[in-house]
Amino acid sequence: MLASLTIAPYAAILGLLAALLTVNVIANRVRARVDAGDGGVARLAQAIRAQANFIEQAPLALVVIALAETAGARALTVHALGVALLASRFASAYALNRSLGQSPLRQFGGGLSVLVAVAASVALLLALGGVR
Repeated sequence: MLASLTIAPYAAILGLLAALLTVNVIANRVRARVDAGDGGVARLAQAIRAQANFIEQAPLALVVIALAETAGARALTVHALGVALLASRFASAYALNRSLGQSPLRQFGGGLSVLVAVAASVALLLALGGVR
């Protein structure tokens, strides 16, 4: 068991967002009567892309943050990374469910996701090196 579970609330919220994105894809599939792919239905394509984008970004960042916490990163660092990850994933989910085109909110979400992954990786490396 982990010595600390600072990351747990963020993981729980992200789990709920993942479930919501999945239900959105299912609802759009039923509505469009499309079993596989997007069937050329723009709304379904948006739902699929929003879910896929989440799956591409959130799990790895969450794992690296959790590992940084386990390695001894400060709680403030874990909280900052957790809040930033939530903000990035909610921004991306919202933007991608509105349009597949570029938007400031989509760019914010994508850019912040990359920054969180990099910062979490650096925090993990520092913690492994004994720097808290």
